[in-house]
Amino acid sequence: MWRRVIVHSDINHCYAQIEEMKFPELRHVPMVVGGREEARHGIILAKNDLAKTYNIKTGESLREAKAKCPNLLIIHPNYDDYLYYTEKVKDIYREYTDRVESMGLDEAWFDLTGSQRLFGGDPIKIAREIQERIYKELGLTVSMGVSFNKIFAKLGSDMDKQMGLTIIDEQNYRDIVHPLPVGELFFVGRATEQKLKLRNVHTIGDLANSKKEWLMSFLGKNGEMIWYFANGLDVSEVQYQDHKRAPKSVGNGITAVRDIKTYNDAKMVFQVLVESVASRLKEENLKAKTICIHMRDTDLQIFSRQCHMEYATNVAQVMMQYVLRLVRDNCESNSHGLFYQSYRSVTVTATKLIDDQPVMQMNLFEDVTTIIEEKRIDEAMDAIRNKFGHDKVKRCVVELDTKLTDFCPKEDHVIHPEGWFKT
Repeated sequence: MWRRVIVHSDINHCYAQIEEMKFPELRHVPMVVGGREEARHGIILAKNDLAKTYNIKTGESLREAKAKCPNLLIIHPNYDDYLYYTEKVKDIYREYTDRVESMGLDEAWFDLTGSQRLFGGDPIKIAREIQERIYKELGLTVSMGVSFNKIFAKLGSDMDKQMGLTIIDEQNYRDIVHPLPVGELFFVGRATEQKLKLRNVHTIGDLANSKKEWLMSFLGKNGEMIWYFANGLDVSEVQYQDHKRAPKSVGNGITAVRDIKTYNDAKMVFQVLVESVASRLKEENLKAKTICIHMRDTDLQIFSRQCHMEYATNVAQVMMQYVLRLVRDNCESNSHGLFYQSYRSVTVTATKLIDDQPVMQMNLFEDVTTIIEEKRIDEAMDAIRNKFGHDKVKRCVVELDTKLTDFCPKEDHVIHPEGWFKT
């Protein structure tokens, strides 16, 4: 038996595969799951194997994909189905262990260390049994990595797709992991990868053989963390299935149905987004100290700005004041409020989160009574929306252009291409 058995499982091209499982004829045509071009959410969310042969990539526009494959079939996403079937897959994992930690809908770690004896003692056979059950019972294929830590298990599941099963143990990990490009290591993003390559660190082995202190000199604490990962020293636990990880940020974004051309356009869209963020903060019993905006222009260039709020809050209109200040300070416009650069997508994110205490820190320069009243208004609006629907109560500003503001970020599944905010 293994000293420690961690499995990472990935449902291959998840959304597209679920559509193929429901409608097997889709396996015989190049097909993608994508948004709606008319709503300007026209990006590729998942692709099947035939679409992959045309070099169609997740995150590119439907227009680009159609140029590569004119006969491409586009299926609009059915999120309720994806939630249902991915949870059914994880239910099978839970039959073998109570340590099942989700990583999005399609990926999960599970820890077989304590239960391997119950299921025969051979973790490789157990993992293969789970794979075969998922295929037999749900018609879905998953790739798996079996290792002695979470990081190498994740690497393993990425190495052999479909129903691949890669074993990375304490004897072979240097042979399998160390020749891989350094960018393959979990938590090595594009910016970190470039910094490493500039210093002649090209493989995970190069990273493992570097001095930890040297890495920390230009990467800080992250340098220490990825050195441990490269050397197989990750000891992080797979969380219990009912564990709820405390969020580090709460955000919502939208690709607008038309370009955001004026300050008033931005004000309307951000009002909807900020109300959603504030509502989600209150549901989590949290407040935020920092507010961030991300704006992508029509040339697909992105800028991000943030500011620290005077005190932590989850009140929509208080947060909105800071968001609008960031817009005014960073989006150049003429005297009529017309931006010199139009924007296609915007996101607002609350960070530096703390618990929402029942008492409020008094501030001599703030009208505390007004803030308390605004929070009551937020709570009343949330209660009405939860009971009767999001569109049953709105602030007047969003009614100035109902087409632009007709979205519900709390309920809609807004997905950005991978790497949008990766650093």
